Amino acid sequence: MIYHLDTTTSTNDDARDAKYRHGDIVWAEHQTAGRGQRGHKWLSPEGENLTFTMVVEPRFLPVGEQFLLCEAMSVALTDTFARYGIDTRIKWTNDIYAGDRKLEGVLIEHNYSGQTLSRSLLGIGINVNQTEFDPTLPNPVSMAQLTGRRYDRREVLETFERCMLERYDQLEHGDREALQHDYRNRMYALGEMRPFRYPDGSLTRGAIQGVRPSGELILRHEDGTLRTYLFKEIEFVLPARIE
Repeated sequence: MIYHLDTTTSTNDDARDAKYRHGDIVWAEHQTAGRGQRGHKWLSPEGENLTFTMVVEPRFLPVGEQFLLCEAMSVALTDTFARYGIDTRIKWTNDIYAGDRKLEGVLIEHNYSGQTLSRSLLGIGINVNQTEFDPTLPNPVSMAQLTGRRYDRREVLETFERCMLERYDQLEHGDREALQHDYRNRMYALGEMRPFRYPDGSLTRGAIQGVRPSGELILRHEDGTLRTYLFKEIEFVLPARIE
């Protein structure tokens, strides 16, 4: 069920309430403290975009395989945009890009029960109808900008809901190989030699070969060596940000 709120601190905060169960979506027009990855704030003009959290309860999924849920969500988002004729790619770990521009952002938060997940909050912000962005943002884009038309936001949300439940069902019923195949084939910059930055600011170059089921990025460096990286151990240097 979709619960539509006028205002909340963040939809992830609200979705912690036990009254929301598996498959429920908390959608807010305005967040006073929306969050993104790496501690960033998520800002969105009221009535233009989608900011929501989907609750899932993947009790079948071992903690060490939690990245598979991220894959299911990311692929579901690309499925959603494809329904509107928008070709997108997944920038590891779960940002969705159209070309070199960011169409959405995600913040996933997990709860655990022993060796498995118990409850996960999929916090998602999609740029739907916004056409003007803060100039300090590096590379945002919206569905409206890409296609030249405005969208019924609830319809977009319901499309994602269907796509996500289909991909979740795929995960729950053990079709993980196909899910991982789709995630890999939709990765942003797959096989392209690109610049990356380490946490200390130093640069390297490499070509993405894929991602492990546990979430590590597989990168082939210019000298031919293969290395794997966890989230926050390396990051993309986008074309507009190369210094």
